[in-house]
Amino acid sequence: MRFPGEQDLLDERAAVLVTLASLTDDEFESGPTLCAEWSPRDVLAHLMGIDGSLAEYVRAKGNIARANAEIVERARSRPRDEIMGSAERWATRPPLGTRGSALFLLGDTAIHHQDVLRGVGRSRDVPAPCRAAILREGLVLGPHRLLRYRVVPDDGGRPMGRGAVVRGSSEALGLWLAGRTAVESDLVFVQ
Repeated sequence: MRFPGEQDLLDERAAVLVTLASLTDDEFESGPTLCAEWSPRDVLAHLMGIDGSLAEYVRAKGNIARANAEIVERARSRPRDEIMGSAERWATRPPLGTRGSALFLLGDTAIHHQDVLRGVGRSRDVPAPCRAAILREGLVLGPHRLLRYRVVPDDGGRPMGRGAVVRGSSEALGLWLAGRTAVESDLVFVQ
């Protein structure tokens, strides 16, 4: 049985691994990403931690940033080949809870994939389900911006919010709503 969004999540996880495998060792270990203070390896550790570190999030008592920091720090001592081996299992055999939350987790995975790609100066054609998921995730993470801005996706989708108009792709708008100000050059701010 497939859950809603499960195949899209599996496809995006596989795409993340292709991207990470294409990075040089220096890029993987210390390359820039759109996540402040995280390298591509740290982004991967966070993504894998969502599946495997539920206890960390429970212990953090709602402090997601602290849980993420502990998960990332713990993974920093692992060699690249070891963490990539674990990532192969992460990408192909998610646990039931992850599969059942696939529609939601697709947004987080797709945003972080773009964090890595944009950080190291690469791009890709973002699949439509991922563009939509990035925008949904941005709406969850950045609803306060919708009080001052009306976001208008130029690749379909309905305008949302109020105030000054911001136009762009669903991907760029979602990243911006999620706090990635580095994408502002991809957006058009209309006064």
